Amino acid sequence: MTASDTNKSAQRSREPQPRGAKERGSKPINQSEAADRFIAASAHQKMHDERLWTLRKNRDKITYAIEEWEELRELASQIKQHTLSHLDQYLEMFERNARANGVHVHWARDGAEHNRIVHKILADNDVKTLVKSKSMLTEECGMRHYLDAVGIEVIETDLGERIQQLDGEDPSHIVVPAVHKTREDVAEVFAKHLGTDPTESDIPLLCEQQRQKTRPHILKAGAGMTGCNFAVAETGTVVVCTNEGNADLSANTPPLHIVSLGIEKLIPRAEDLGVFIRMLSRNAVGSPITQYTSHFRGPRDGAEMHIVLVDNGRTERLGMEEFWTSLKCIRCGACMNTCPVYRRSGGLSYGAVYSGPIGIILDPTINRRKYSSLPFASTMNGSCTNVCPVKINIHEQIFAWRKVMAENHELPVIKKTMMKAAGELLSSPRLYRAAVSSADSALRTLPRFLVYNPLNTWTKKREMPEAPKGSFHSWWKKNRMNMKGKA
Repeated sequence: MTASDTNKSAQRSREPQPRGAKERGSKPINQSEAADRFIAASAHQKMHDERLWTLRKNRDKITYAIEEWEELRELASQIKQHTLSHLDQYLEMFERNARANGVHVHWARDGAEHNRIVHKILADNDVKTLVKSKSMLTEECGMRHYLDAVGIEVIETDLGERIQQLDGEDPSHIVVPAVHKTREDVAEVFAKHLGTDPTESDIPLLCEQQRQKTRPHILKAGAGMTGCNFAVAETGTVVVCTNEGNADLSANTPPLHIVSLGIEKLIPRAEDLGVFIRMLSRNAVGSPITQYTSHFRGPRDGAEMHIVLVDNGRTERLGMEEFWTSLKCIRCGACMNTCPVYRRSGGLSYGAVYSGPIGIILDPTINRRKYSSLPFASTMNGSCTNVCPVKINIHEQIFAWRKVMAENHELPVIKKTMMKAAGELLSSPRLYRAAVSSADSALRTLPRFLVYNPLNTWTKKREMPEAPKGSFHSWWKKNRMNMKGKA
């Protein structure tokens, strides 16, 4: 058998990539069902878990080498808190300075208005093709689908985003959009849409194929778009951090540059960048800095630059007492890389633009009913909070969202019944001790099929722990209370 035959045989027998959560309009996303399908694809689940845990380990290694790391976290948190507490002032300052730099500044109340503004800018300049770098905000606004519907071709130039665009999927991670795909998955997508060899899964060759197929689009595009990592109020500057150079090409090659900017991305001064630039890439992938940190202050000679400042629910979230600090997020993805649920269930199982721990606390502010199940896709272990570079209390906000869902009757009947029963049980020491004693006895004597059945969801993915011979309370009563009496 030749090497080519071996590759073709492996291609035929490879595990299909599991797809994400099924959309049912505004009905609640069933994250658990999608997670089950991802876990069942054992090769993908193992690869995903290991790949993200490697990012977490790289993050730890490089951050532990900086003695002042915790001081940087505290400073970053304080800067974001100060900015958000004076956001109106800094937005006005940013607009004033950006306009002074020759930039056209637009304001969008929501995603729909953002898309209309971008469409008008493109139509006024007779643009038919837009190349863009990675932007979670444009995903949030559904911009690409909107522009496709009005006849404007949108080409993603980021490698991961381009893979996801060609495959008709949303990004599954904030930083590495196609992290859930194997190299064989990518080879299949490229073969279908770019005409490459489906048996060729060498990563450098796949990257080169994408580069060669994308560069002509960049050269002919009438406009380019970037997102924004940080917007500096005192200078009106937009800062974009990338590793592929595609943002610089998108911004500097076409005659028109559009920036899609969430209003929470502001920081007061240029010197504050020193804090955030040191933290962003270290938290995201464990590298000291991104390959490109690009500062866009104004249009090139003979070109135009537009900035669209987008609210889309951010000011409403700013008024939420328990959830407003989620706006501190710098989109590093560290909370996703450390989360045991996200690593094992895949980002597409959340059925939302933002997945993982940060998605759990952001998504319900966008659509509470649709994402009502997400706060329960967490073990509440607190690891997400421990790694957050701006000290968002993520696990506490997840718990707060659980309370909101319960208070607003957004829980499924089965979960509501189980939680009510658990509440009654845990609120009564006598009932609790009796239940523990009965359960321990049952686990030691009942046949396996009575313990491992569809009604016991705990045993779907794990073994029940071995039942102890006695409870801590009974041990304490026998050994400590008797000793106290003798004394």
